[in-house]
Amino acid sequence: MITLTLLHPIQSIPVQSWTFEHEPIVRIGRATDNHVVLYSAVVSRHHVELRGQGSQWEVVNLGTNGTYLDGKRVDRMSVVDGAIIRLARSGPNIQIRLGAGADQDAGRTLASTRTVLQRLSTRVSDVAIAETEIRSAPPPPPDA
Repeated sequence: MITLTLLHPIQSIPVQSWTFEHEPIVRIGRATDNHVVLYSAVVSRHHVELRGQGSQWEVVNLGTNGTYLDGKRVDRMSVVDGAIIRLARSGPNIQIRLGAGADQDAGRTLASTRTVLQRLSTRVSDVAIAETEIRSAPPPPPDA
């Protein structure tokens, strides 16, 4: 099993996760025929493949802008549980969880997503309250 988690570009918190239980190859890129589709100008149509062999996985770069592991451009390399790859020099970061770690991450991503959504809905309701207060305030008196 492998879980891929897209990380927020600034806060490095999970944004979205994909779990694959039986796929020997997982493809990531802009094209819609990939397992994980990312819409970013720096991501190639077919950017990277993750290839599983038993419990071992390797990352294989297919993109013209490169794939980075620990800040170093890689063409093909084995990955360990918790590794973070970057698609292109300034592209999205994806954390890779393998085996049991993948199960734990899926739960954390769901909890993190709920927290982000709660914060957003709180902000939206704060704005709605502020708008209501502004609308219900009496107009200023005319200059005499």
